[in-house]
Amino acid sequence: MATPLDESAQRAQEQLIDLAEQFYDQFAAGDVPSMRVPTRSKSNIEYDSDKKVWVYGDRTSTRSAKTIRGARKLLKSVYTIEFLVDQLEQDRSSTLRELYYLSESWDFDEATFSEQGESDQLIEDLEIVSQARREDFHMRPEESGATVIGPLFLREQTRRGERDIHCQEDVGEGGYQIPNNPDTIEFLDHDAKLIMCVETGGMRDRLVENGFDEDYNAIIVHLKGQPARATRRLIKRLHDELDLPVTVFTDGDPWSYRIFASVAYGSIKSAHLSEYLATPGAEFIGIQPTDIVEYDLPTDPLSDSDINALENELEDPRFQSDYWIDEIELQLEIDQKAEQQALASRGLDYVTDTYLPERLDEMGIA
Repeated sequence: MATPLDESAQRAQEQLIDLAEQFYDQFAAGDVPSMRVPTRSKSNIEYDSDKKVWVYGDRTSTRSAKTIRGARKLLKSVYTIEFLVDQLEQDRSSTLRELYYLSESWDFDEATFSEQGESDQLIEDLEIVSQARREDFHMRPEESGATVIGPLFLREQTRRGERDIHCQEDVGEGGYQIPNNPDTIEFLDHDAKLIMCVETGGMRDRLVENGFDEDYNAIIVHLKGQPARATRRLIKRLHDELDLPVTVFTDGDPWSYRIFASVAYGSIKSAHLSEYLATPGAEFIGIQPTDIVEYDLPTDPLSDSDINALENELEDPRFQSDYWIDEIELQLEIDQKAEQQALASRGLDYVTDTYLPERLDEMGIA
């Protein structure tokens, strides 16, 4: 027998059923079934000054059965809703990848997804329209492998009950792996003074080996490149609930600046969840173009795609501060980029003994 659903999952199930009923009511009224979702583009995000995050604007797109393409999208929506409702009824879960393959078994070929990107986007559409989250649907991404290490004591819910974990004393060098749904974690205690989000595994390992988490009472979060939603949600919770400053330590290139932006302001793809995922108070502590010049760091030339990305960022509403405009324009001028590991040219301890302490002192954190 399935266990009773938690409140958020039950609410998500009800909202999915309501959505399916709306399609039925449209049919019954003689109307062409349709579903409206925000247009997911850079031109349709705007800054919410109250919430201090970037959200979708008023522009919308319509999924309508008036066209063959639209009818197929709605058909796939209905099949997916049925699958999700049944999954919640059985208190089961599945991955985004599994949903893509599961559609192969549906009894109508037109409902089959042509690629995973299509099924992923549909789940996002259903999140927006139902005002629920995919975690409430019991949908999981593939494992992100992102980890945390630092002076944090927490309690997590497992299949075998509750487990209390200290993220320094009870974990190995790899740290504590962030669960798919960080809202199941309870923070019990901490001695932390800051959160440092680190882009690369190599730099994360350098900080841990050098004892940065102990010396600076830092909770080190490995972003593992572009951070997963679970990682961003945990960062936001740590910031909001423990009142800790957040810093983001990345490479000095346009793609890494976007990693920072997704943590601080939210991403275009998930702007409907910015209030839930973004941490507006996060500060950039990554490699700056000014660092490349001042520290004479080893560099690589910008590629054509790098230049195009930087020019796009000059138009991106998330990078419209004087700081970002000045830094991006400088980078285009010097035509160079640098990795975090470039700091090793000054010695393996330079990043923890000099660079980060100086940057933190400038920010008034250390």
